[in-house]
Amino acid sequence: MDENLLRARDAYRQKKGLLTSNEIVNIRIYYGLTQSDFSALLGWGDVTVTRYESKTIQDETYDNIMRMVYENPLFALECIEKHKDRFTSDKYTKFRKNIANKVGEVGNLYLKKQEINSLYVNFEEESELNGYKKLDIEKVANVIGYFSHFVDNLYKVKLMKLLWYADAIFYGRHGRSMTGLVYKHMPLGALPIAYDEIIYLPTVKIVEEMIYDDISYRICPNEEIHISDFSLEELSVLETVATTFKNYRSKEIIDYMHKEKAYTATLPNQVIPYSLAKQLNELK
Repeated sequence: MDENLLRARDAYRQKKGLLTSNEIVNIRIYYGLTQSDFSALLGWGDVTVTRYESKTIQDETYDNIMRMVYENPLFALECIEKHKDRFTSDKYTKFRKNIANKVGEVGNLYLKKQEINSLYVNFEEESELNGYKKLDIEKVANVIGYFSHFVDNLYKVKLMKLLWYADAIFYGRHGRSMTGLVYKHMPLGALPIAYDEIIYLPTVKIVEEMIYDDISYRICPNEEIHISDFSLEELSVLETVATTFKNYRSKEIIDYMHKEKAYTATLPNQVIPYSLAKQLNELK
């Protein structure tokens, strides 16, 4: 009965966009904390986290705090400093070291994500400019990782076109974009806002190469890609794009994109509405 109740609570949490009991467990394990230690870190009552993992559904404020602890190790570091009196000397030293290690591992990634989000502050409402989907940075990272694995000799310019085609085709089939990226009409074709920032997401690594007198950015895999990160509909689109443009050089895919109505019907620097993505040249 307890297990059934927990599953029912977690289903409700998922519906409301709250952390599930297992996700709360994973956050404290991430830092090597017990339930009471996690509560102490946050300055809460000793059994608060225990209740959230087994019986009580947290409210949005408490949920956001737990998310912040996981997403931003610097915030976790601030918490343990603020509530250090809740720990023995040995525990404080141990947990502070665990958190400090996480700051080194993912702190820069958190700041990069914040930078990307700041560039999308004017596109938080779903509209035809973002394909009726709010920016999903994790999905962007996974899509970039997918292309880095399945498209050889992938460079930054070509990657940006692959992203546009993936979003455009997905929108044409399902009425919303895959990633929530917003694209502008630029000289080299459709270019997503935050294009300089998204290539530094953790699924890929960037290798700078000199080609003639220019620096080119080669996109290489950095993490294993899990097919389970995508729906069947997403995989179908990604496979179509990767297969179609696998052997295209950057200039060839630019020329191809320049013929799309999404490009010819928009002005330089204009955001390309996804409604124009329904009229692609043969690629479906």
